[in-house]
Amino acid sequence: MILSRPSMVAVLLASAVAISGCSTVNRLNPFDRDEGPQEIAGEGERISVIAFNDTIEPSETLSGADFFLPTPYARAAWPLPGGVPEQASEHVEAAVSFDIAWRRNIGEGSGRGHHVTAPPVAADGKLYVMDGSAQVSAIDLKSGRTVWSADLQPPRRDEREGFGGGVAYAGGKLYVTSGYRFVARLDAATGAVEWRRETEQPIHAAPTVTAGRVMAVAIDNTLLTFDTATGAPSWTYQALSEPARILGASTPAVSGDTVVAAFSSGELVALRSGNGNDLWNEGLSRGSRTNALSEIRDIAGRPAIYRGDVYAVSHAGAFAAIDLRTGAPRWTLPVTSTTTPWPAGDVVYVVSKAGEVICVSRESGQVYWIRDLNEGVTPKKVGGVLGIGGRPGAKPLWTGPLLASNKLIVASSTGELAVLDPKTGAVERTMKLGAAVLLEPIAVDGMVYVVTDDAQVIALS
Repeated sequence: MILSRPSMVAVLLASAVAISGCSTVNRLNPFDRDEGPQEIAGEGERISVIAFNDTIEPSETLSGADFFLPTPYARAAWPLPGGVPEQASEHVEAAVSFDIAWRRNIGEGSGRGHHVTAPPVAADGKLYVMDGSAQVSAIDLKSGRTVWSADLQPPRRDEREGFGGGVAYAGGKLYVTSGYRFVARLDAATGAVEWRRETEQPIHAAPTVTAGRVMAVAIDNTLLTFDTATGAPSWTYQALSEPARILGASTPAVSGDTVVAAFSSGELVALRSGNGNDLWNEGLSRGSRTNALSEIRDIAGRPAIYRGDVYAVSHAGAFAAIDLRTGAPRWTLPVTSTTTPWPAGDVVYVVSKAGEVICVSRESGQVYWIRDLNEGVTPKKVGGVLGIGGRPGAKPLWTGPLLASNKLIVASSTGELAVLDPKTGAVERTMKLGAAVLLEPIAVDGMVYVVTDDAQVIALS
């Protein structure tokens, strides 16, 4: 049954895309940094979506104040994109020295028609990854050795108009969603396909798997659910249609019998996980939007459920804490982002589109500190001839954060990894990874793992 509500890289640069024509997205490479902001995007072009009208400042009352962070704990597995069904992994233990232990190529990177959008997951001593063309691989966590690979592209070349998707692990099985319009279950030990279910629409995000159900958001803003054992479709939920959207998509969060899903319409919806009955619906969008760019309302990052609240941020400039039970907003800040918030202890961290890492009090919504990672950065000009003319390029885009061993870790589209003090925001060190990073890192068994945009896995010990 379909349950409707009565009645904008990975990604990180947005484009106005007709959702009925996935092939048009293939020309809109969000990782191509050679184009600057434009007022109007012609066919086959993309426009920058970094536009701000409001600013936030650290609270004077919180200046110099300390706050609680939980003790880091070891994680032996990271089975879902956010580590746990709630998509909130709090504080993990990993990567004290940040030495590169190994690198491994996992297939086709982002390019014309292909985009690496799948965050890695890990279990049973293996890292599970997907490249830009639906090749899924299992990598040994310690050595970087490829255990197995499975090419899940459609057999016919004319059916390969698509990109994106992701992976999730549960009970010895790997669940895969794809922009090639399918959901599949693989044996996590061998990569053998155990069932494959075609979908009407592409799926650009990773699934959540919990309580016998696979849950994923399709490009037409339908939340799809499937039985984990057979792949049989279960209930669905149709959110509002939205033709302008980010190139990536969100993964649902689940707590108990409640699933919280985010859509490109800017809707954050809570549903009963058993039957899809809607509990509440909240729009994350500022009331005053002044240009076409701010009309892209997509919630591309995952919602995070933590201690009874839901934390989510939209491209339309709304970062909110919402009561999980009632759907009532507790506070809202004017932050524009396509990343996933990271709640831990007394605070929640978020990375803005402008490159600001922001530390916010979970209780009051007041800001402890802001660190602008793009401060002083002068982008190279693009266009022109022999250095004459042209226009400023875009500043780096930052993804994350990951809170690990009392370090706040973020990575950028210029291939830089930055380590911040989580209490003050001071940058403690930076390192070059050699390739753009547009997916948030994960932490397993004392290591941090990063998937780059050119389809490499980098393991940091």
